Amino acid sequence: MQHSADKKYGLEIRLTALFHDIGKPKTRRFSRETNQYTFYGHEVVGAKMTEKILRNLNFPTKTIDLVVKLVRWHMFFSDTEQISLSAVRRMVANVGKDHIWDLMNVRVCDRIGTGRPKENPYRLRKYKAMIEEALRDPVSVGMLKINGSRIMEVTKMPPNPKIGFILHALLEEVLENPKLNTAEYLEEKAIKLANLDETELKKLGKGGKDKKEEAEKEEVSKIRGKHGVK
Repeated sequence: MQHSADKKYGLEIRLTALFHDIGKPKTRRFSRETNQYTFYGHEVVGAKMTEKILRNLNFPTKTIDLVVKLVRWHMFFSDTEQISLSAVRRMVANVGKDHIWDLMNVRVCDRIGTGRPKENPYRLRKYKAMIEEALRDPVSVGMLKINGSRIMEVTKMPPNPKIGFILHALLEEVLENPKLNTAEYLEEKAIKLANLDETELKKLGKGGKDKKEEAEKEEVSKIRGKHGVK
């Protein structure tokens, strides 16, 4: 908790730092296999205890909800050699996009409180990079100011593979020049593309997919470089 104060973190993080391990005494068990004490589920027990205490102290509901959530999820698994991006997305969903960095700050305080020398080691930096990857909007046709339904409307085409090729061809143009991402331009371009034969359109669509993958790699590379990880 002292570290959270030293870092000038907000009240909710300081309270979480105070209460995060409060469930350990109730969950303390001795393991004959490891010859050590375990505290399985202390985060769940601790969250319930924290909620009761803060309600008795008449803290605002908003503060209680966040602190309880952070206590509940402070034991997240952060071994980036074993977890996937989808697991990180689930953690973001558990605490919410607005509070995932609060949870990371709690982990930093937990590390220092247990005597570890570094508050931001490589593994934690890699996890932060994965969070940024999970939070960002992916490079996809969903970025376009037009969708498949609208393409069918303006081109009078029934559902068919050409719709997908057109979307990816449009995406390539927008990635090259984001200013082209307007409904008016894309509708006009879609009509022109619809007049191409499927083979030619398929080539253009593949170019869009390749460009998308290249842009994805570049974005991820920037994020990892920012955190000093690979």
